[in-house]
Amino acid sequence: MSAATVLDLTRQALLACLLVAAPLLITALVVGVLVSILQAVTQIQEQTLTFVPKLAAVAGAFLLALPWMLRYLTTYLVETIRSISVLTR
Repeated sequence: MSAATVLDLTRQALLACLLVAAPLLITALVVGVLVSILQAVTQIQEQTLTFVPKLAAVAGAFLLALPWMLRYLTTYLVETIRSISVLTR
């Protein structure tokens, strides 16, 4: 296996990780900014006010994105396993 092949497999794995994590990270970012703006406007500095909405939003996003995540990761795994036979030649 050449260095270019290893590099390509690593790039594909990192891209898959980023794509699968993106919906959850973006949700946490958006909810965090909105809660921070709300806290700045109302001057409420409660720690649970930042944690609970983010947790609920990320859980909801996870449930909504789960079918797509599983489909994407399954496709990625199948393609990677199929390419193993080509790589071992």
